[in-house]
Amino acid sequence: MIKKQSYLVPFILVTSLFFFWGFAHSILDVLNKHFQDALVISKSRSAMVQAVVYGGYFLMALPAGSIIKKWGYRTGVVTGLILYGIGALLFIPGERIMSFKFFLLSLFIIGCGLTCLETAANPYITVLGDKDSGPQRLNLAQSFNGLGWICGPLVGGLLIFTGESGNEGNVALPYAIIGIVVLVVAVVFSRIKLPEIVIKDEENVKGGLWKHLGFIFGVVALFFYVAAQTGINSFFINYVTENIPAFSPRTAALILSFGGMGLFMIGRMGGSWIMKYIKAEKILMFCAIGASVCMMVVTFIPGKFALGALLLCYLFESIMFPTIFAIAIRGLDSANTKRASSFLIMSIVGGAIAPVLMGAMGETNMAIGFIIPLFCFLIIFGYTIWLHYEKIRQHYSVKT
Repeated sequence: MIKKQSYLVPFILVTSLFFFWGFAHSILDVLNKHFQDALVISKSRSAMVQAVVYGGYFLMALPAGSIIKKWGYRTGVVTGLILYGIGALLFIPGERIMSFKFFLLSLFIIGCGLTCLETAANPYITVLGDKDSGPQRLNLAQSFNGLGWICGPLVGGLLIFTGESGNEGNVALPYAIIGIVVLVVAVVFSRIKLPEIVIKDEENVKGGLWKHLGFIFGVVALFFYVAAQTGINSFFINYVTENIPAFSPRTAALILSFGGMGLFMIGRMGGSWIMKYIKAEKILMFCAIGASVCMMVVTFIPGKFALGALLLCYLFESIMFPTIFAIAIRGLDSANTKRASSFLIMSIVGGAIAPVLMGAMGETNMAIGFIIPLFCFLIIFGYTIWLHYEKIRQHYSVKT
């Protein structure tokens, strides 16, 4: 293990990366609505914006894991930042071409870069210290991811939804700025040294990775969580403008930024603090119930009350990704932690599927599409029940 006094600096450096992929994901929600209007395409087709990014996660996860396993966490981070920067800068010629397919190619490259970043950063933060505080530590780091989620729709809404039509802004500008920034950060990371973490083999669960049920069920739960989160984000602006016609897409984007994503960030910071006193599994169960109730209201009760439930859902879902991820890799040794991270990141492909289904279901009434995230949160609730009974089983097996 690395020395305890060296935890702080690598923690700060790697945590700074969480902002960048939060920004990249949340600005997609603005692009989704923008392309529907500017390129005159359907909701189901605009959902390809999310599909290609999250599809990149599925295709790049194993190669990213191999890069990290062979050359270390720092190389994984630098590779991710370079791909992210290249994809973002491709929006500059994309603005001139105005081809939906070209934009999708650019977003796919960004998705591949984000895969490398997440495959490296999530497990690194989780195992950077005491294993029992892994969920708490990852939630704290993911709070900066929440800051990126706030800035994405804020910047995108202000720069893209402009003019009388609401679609006269420059879609290349926010991507050009973030592209330059991440390439500069890539240079910084290429010149620093992140200490590699070696976990003792005796911490490993016997029988190998695919006999570790906690990991397997974690992959399933993460798939459905990302499906729910991405689906909700993708059609937030559509839902708000249809449910409350007085709100413009720009107004809806600002509500998403300060309301939804603000609560999302508060939830992650608060969740990290609460986990000092309450087990992560119990908090996850409570949040799964809360998110499910919110989605029932959004789906079946229209009006401003439904908008409140939609915003509140961001608070409940905030801790889910880092908590599920940290629980899934708990007890694995160094080699299996890196392998497990690849498969967990691969499960993010759920974000490519849910928006397409929601777009097709909600073509005439967006509220109907929110049945998909409702189903996903119920699956996560089932996962928390399994965690509860598994803990009881292990307790009694130790006693006997």
